[in-house]
Amino acid sequence: MLPRETIATAEIPGGDTLTLVSHGRDFIIMLGRDELMGTRMQFSEEQLAVLALAELDAKDPRVLIGGYGMGFTYRAALAAVGEDGELVVAEIVPDILDWAKGPLQHLTGNTLDDPRGEVVICDVAALIDDANDGTCEKFDAILLDVDNGPDGIVRDQNSRIYTRTGLAKAREALNPGGILSVWSAAPDHKFTKRLKDAGFDVEVREVRARPYNKGPRHTIWFARNR
Repeated sequence: MLPRETIATAEIPGGDTLTLVSHGRDFIIMLGRDELMGTRMQFSEEQLAVLALAELDAKDPRVLIGGYGMGFTYRAALAAVGEDGELVVAEIVPDILDWAKGPLQHLTGNTLDDPRGEVVICDVAALIDDANDGTCEKFDAILLDVDNGPDGIVRDQNSRIYTRTGLAKAREALNPGGILSVWSAAPDHKFTKRLKDAGFDVEVREVRARPYNKGPRHTIWFARNR
């Protein structure tokens, strides 16, 4: 069995420690003993962007992505938004970008230089608040993959995003017809209800972690602003 090798660690503001490890040809970001993401099972994180953006009516969508991670959702969104789309990524851990430009450069390529995209070192909730108070324009889609599901596993402060109040703020940050999409490693029927209570029309899809119907089953919520 191939051993896992620690490549780097990073402190999460107000949270624990992330660890980037290699396992043969694969790379994994760990939170303690939990795998947050890895190169063997990236398909569902790509589908978070692909499926959500396919549902939009906006021709050149403005998209907010919560969490850069290994960039799977970001790169899939770049491929889907068209020449005049706009992506804003909120990433709370600065070291993540160092990893993207260092040991994960083979994944990143030149995508961080794409003029359609911008990575901001901040809490995604702050950008949602900015859209609500007029500091920035509203979004056509908000894609969230900042935890392993709708609870604050990475940092306690993230839990507020998934409350009914937090979800209502996300809905207000969307243009009419906009979509809030949330990735999860497992289903959560209570979260579905909270989305509906916050005023969204909700669709829940099950997506496999790997192409061709392989790997674990993950859950993605697609919640449309009425």
